[in-house]
Amino acid sequence: MHWIYYGGRCLTRVILFLFTRWRVLGREHIPAVGPLLVAANHMSLTDPPIMGLSIKRRSMFLAKEELFRTRIKKYIVGNYGAFPIRRGGMNRNVLRFAERWFGEGMALIVFPEGRRSLEGQLADAFSGAALIAVRNGVPILPVGIHGTEKITGLTWWLRRPKITVNIGRPFNLPSVNGKVSREQLAEFTHSIMGRIAELLPEEYRGQYNGGQK
Repeated sequence: MHWIYYGGRCLTRVILFLFTRWRVLGREHIPAVGPLLVAANHMSLTDPPIMGLSIKRRSMFLAKEELFRTRIKKYIVGNYGAFPIRRGGMNRNVLRFAERWFGEGMALIVFPEGRRSLEGQLADAFSGAALIAVRNGVPILPVGIHGTEKITGLTWWLRRPKITVNIGRPFNLPSVNGKVSREQLAEFTHSIMGRIAELLPEEYRGQYNGGQK
């Protein structure tokens, strides 16, 4: 991994320690080795680096392709551990990357909603995370993160916002014989989001307040 990857994580740790009240719950649920798909909700631009630091495993995350459109951004974001994905879409490059990354026994962080929730509640999720999990047969680690929505404005650090990363137990989606249908992907996506919802305070759960099916 590039020096930006390790340097960025070190800087993130310092910032979290000095300017937030950051805590991670459920680290004992993280498999120490093997391929892993980490699925979390998304409310802030700070979620990816905080997630990467909280998981404590060599990991990469999927990020919107707009972050890669200039040479400087592509260099920084790419070397920090991000791989571009079309907003709301899934292409062969992403699927091939995921297969290769899992083949090395690594963790991949995804945000199924595909964008930040500005309302602070879970929003409709895309089926990309479910498709990646089904195609590769990897366990999913659900994570609920909240408090990062308070990292806004120029003086957020004076308030030392409380950030909680709640890690659930890993689970596997049912195996599928042949090509997975849209209906199955929708059901699997709801299951993933339900698991994430169970790890969040009720006011953050939005339409997934009923939890998993």
